Amino acid sequence: MVDSIGRAPLVLVVDDSRAQRQLSSMYLRRWGYEVMQAASAAEALEICARAPVDMVISDWMMPGMNGVEFCRRFRALPRETYGYFILVTSKSDKSEVARGLEAGADDFLTKPFSSDELRARLRAGQRIQDMQAELVGKKRVVQETLGELQRLYDALDRDLIEARKLQSTLLRDRHRNFGASRVAMMVRTAGRIGGDLVGCFRLDARRIAVWSVDVSGHGVASAMMTVRLGGYLSEGAPDQNIAFTTGLVGQRHIRGPAELAAAFNRLMLDELQVEQYFTLAYAELDETNGALRLVQAGHPHPLILRAGGGVERVGQGGLPVGLIEDARYEEISLHLAPGDRLVLISDGVSECPDPSGTELGEEAAAELIRRASNPDPGILLENLVALLAEFAGVDQFPDDVSGLVLDYTGPGSAR
Repeated sequence: MVDSIGRAPLVLVVDDSRAQRQLSSMYLRRWGYEVMQAASAAEALEICARAPVDMVISDWMMPGMNGVEFCRRFRALPRETYGYFILVTSKSDKSEVARGLEAGADDFLTKPFSSDELRARLRAGQRIQDMQAELVGKKRVVQETLGELQRLYDALDRDLIEARKLQSTLLRDRHRNFGASRVAMMVRTAGRIGGDLVGCFRLDARRIAVWSVDVSGHGVASAMMTVRLGGYLSEGAPDQNIAFTTGLVGQRHIRGPAELAAAFNRLMLDELQVEQYFTLAYAELDETNGALRLVQAGHPHPLILRAGGGVERVGQGGLPVGLIEDARYEEISLHLAPGDRLVLISDGVSECPDPSGTELGEEAAAELIRRASNPDPGILLENLVALLAEFAGVDQFPDDVSGLVLDYTGPGSAR
């Protein structure tokens, strides 16, 4: 007979009667068990402290320490495996049986007992020990797996921290002064990395462009897409900037906002062919006269914060980019007077929930921006984040939050 670890189970027989110990031991050896004997509970405890005892058959009534107290101390011993404990008694009173169970006994044998009854009780105990050993083995596998997962998570977390540092370089300059206008930008990611990005660049001597994108989903794939999109709208790489096209004789043309959104849509569906899409707000400002052209492609409505304090929501909604083939985008023409501002925000602002789960909404977001207003566009964005945190009841938002403020100061401005 062998147990779950490949050896014969070791049974300790404890009885102050030498004859009873010998009789029980004879049966046990015949059935294939290893056997040790103890004439007292104190001697038995010493054996259990040094030997891997699997099962104990102990008499209840013994001089000195009785079987119930021995069982209690046996349970207190440090063990790697479960020890099965059988009390042998002539007692049949239910209260006495309860005492034995409370002390930790697993089973009882009532004197006199037959060899068949003893063997049946031992087999039942071995089945329990085998199940316990199986559970211990599975627990060990689970612990090892969890340890490996933790190591993988830690490695991934370190990579994400580095990725966040790299992603933050996409918005190295959070303030730009173009002369007749200035731009402030802000991105707060919900996790290590995010799918929101804002930016600005000069189109020519008269015009500048500002933009805000929000890539679908979260995590690494979204962050990688924002990096890609940032490259397509980069001032540092005009040859790759999708805002520009090259004519047949090499002259450079500037795409209008609606044309740019359509070009992005073709690029996403025909060339990149990814499962993602993104929302976009893109605007072009003529600094000489305040003429503003913009496109809204599924992004929250752009806002015009007038110098007099009024807030206007503009745009028709539009379709996200990379979702529908041959999607059409409408261009909006507006005019900014000196002191007016264009504000672009992501849906992390408008869809931010309060503690009860109710979303802020675009109208309330516009009111929040009006309340956040400040002569410095950068402070306006800081105030917006503070007001949003007050509404949400937390300063760690469930979605990425981004914003851009284009402050038109007018030709000849000294700001």
